[in-house]
Amino acid sequence: MTTRRPVKEHRQMVVGVIASMADLRFATRVNRPPDLFELRLDCLHDVLDQLERTMAILKAPKIITARDPSEGGANKLPFAKRRELLTRFLQYAKYIDVELRSVRAFKPLLRQARKRNVRVILSFHDFGSTPSSRSLCAKATRAKQHRADLFKVATRTDKPPELARLMEFATLTSLHLPISAMGIGKLGGISRLLLAGYGSALNYASLSKSNTEGQLPIALLRSSLRGAKPKRSHA
Repeated sequence: MTTRRPVKEHRQMVVGVIASMADLRFATRVNRPPDLFELRLDCLHDVLDQLERTMAILKAPKIITARDPSEGGANKLPFAKRRELLTRFLQYAKYIDVELRSVRAFKPLLRQARKRNVRVILSFHDFGSTPSSRSLCAKATRAKQHRADLFKVATRTDKPPELARLMEFATLTSLHLPISAMGIGKLGGISRLLLAGYGSALNYASLSKSNTEGQLPIALLRSSLRGAKPKRSHA
């Protein structure tokens, strides 16, 4: 049985996504960096030397991820290549993000990450629809069992019922695990504003051109978070 999630007591964070050279150039020049940068290594796999040279210049902690092609990863990278990318950039990471479906395969790397005090995000992406709240809760439970520090969910929200299911999961789960939730598609933008207002722990934004339908520009997302003053639970 689920209960309403109180709004997070911790500060919600804005994540600037670096998925192209244009994003990287923006990130190295920005005067006011986001709370975190996400390095989409699957998108950047052919500019790794340039990327590595910017690590000291990027003025925010980093999330590293090399997305599985079945969950939106670019360039159809095989598992071995994704593991190689994550291993190479682990030394620069504050967080590492791998898909829940891949957690067993990445177990040695995640063990290494924890030894380096790198926090673990386990994620789930569904580009076709939004599963039921019950299904998403089950995935969050699995993520918690695998010692995730945070569970990230991104699902298709083209229709109001899909958005409603995602909102139900994000606001009604009683799991003691930080949740980052966002929609993709026609209602993706509004979903991200709503979920940020309801306490989504990490809120992803584009730096130059959005690489996901529904992803908002960083200035708009920041403005929304400044204006959002959700009620806190006193229970």
